[in-house]
Amino acid sequence: MKKIDLSLYVITDENLIKKDIERAVEKAIKGGATVIQYRAKNKDTKDMYEEAVRIKKVCDRYSVPLIINDRVDIALAVNADGVHLGQEDMPVEVARRIVGNEKIIGLSTKMLEQVKQANKLPVDYIGFGSIFPTETKKDVKVSGIEVLKKVLEISIQPVVAIGGINLDNVEEVLQTGCKNIAVVSAVFKDRKNIEENARKLYKIIKKGKKVGFETS
Repeated sequence: MKKIDLSLYVITDENLIKKDIERAVEKAIKGGATVIQYRAKNKDTKDMYEEAVRIKKVCDRYSVPLIINDRVDIALAVNADGVHLGQEDMPVEVARRIVGNEKIIGLSTKMLEQVKQANKLPVDYIGFGSIFPTETKKDVKVSGIEVLKKVLEISIQPVVAIGGINLDNVEEVLQTGCKNIAVVSAVFKDRKNIEENARKLYKIIKKGKKVGFETS
């Protein structure tokens, strides 16, 4: 796998961040975000490109990788560190041919069969969820902690747990052996405390590693 610290994987949300997205991202990074994913499902290409350019400048300043959700073209246009694909997006093999071997590719998975398939694909990590109910995606299927444990057993790639993870339940996720946590609302919902929200999560994740939770 390409060198990337997936510990605190923070994803932007256009419904939670209405303006000054680069400032919000900077606060998250200062709090401990190790990766930023830019996700904008309802913006046009021009707006996405302009926002991604601004975010990339912030990420570069702090040497934090920037991953673009879904859009291979935007990832290449801003020279992001990689792209994250869903099951309905461009096939991973095609994306790999386009972005080359130096870019990071992540893949969302929701069930064990998709995790098994991902083992055969040229991806650098998988996201798995939803672990808990989440406000950012309605009608999402909740997989839960026990399924996450099985994912950790069968995945040959690093696993990033996602979906409804917050300060109240992050230790429960870490105790499965998963050491990489993706969050949206837990960092950005309270705009006044983005940096502090990220810092609290980061401390718990790092503490979890030190006290000897199994990691995968």
